[in-house]
Amino acid sequence: MSDAPLFQTRVKDAWVDYNGHMNDAEYARVFSLAVEALMDRVGLDEAGRADHGYTIYTLETHLCYRQQAHRGEALAVALTLLDSDSKRLHVLFTLTNADGDTLATSEQMLMGIDVESGRPGAFPEPVAAAVRTLPAVGEEWPSAAGCKIGIRR
Repeated sequence: MSDAPLFQTRVKDAWVDYNGHMNDAEYARVFSLAVEALMDRVGLDEAGRADHGYTIYTLETHLCYRQQAHRGEALAVALTLLDSDSKRLHVLFTLTNADGDTLATSEQMLMGIDVESGRPGAFPEPVAAAVRTLPAVGEEWPSAAGCKIGIRR
């Protein structure tokens, strides 16, 4: 995983709920903004989407809450590419605070979409080349990835 965050923000006042910390839906918003930052990173910013007629959709997400985030707190999202093929990205986003504490993770399956057909399609070569430069999983699989939801007995 790269040391440089993919996305950075702060907890906005409107994101804080009646419990005094960031509302659960806002974690999803931060991870959605991280997907947009990922798209920018691989050349699918507004101009790239128009040039290639291509975009990325989120197919599935598994969001795990670890610690609370509070009003004004600095947030950073790091990316680990878990796997990919010609049209899909399996990623793990890790949300941390300024102290490096993990606040939440979001494991996602993303699909490349040909805008004209509205169907899945292979990444355009410049995008595929950029994907190959993303921080990839090492020999040790992240403990936050591939978790099954359920009641432990």
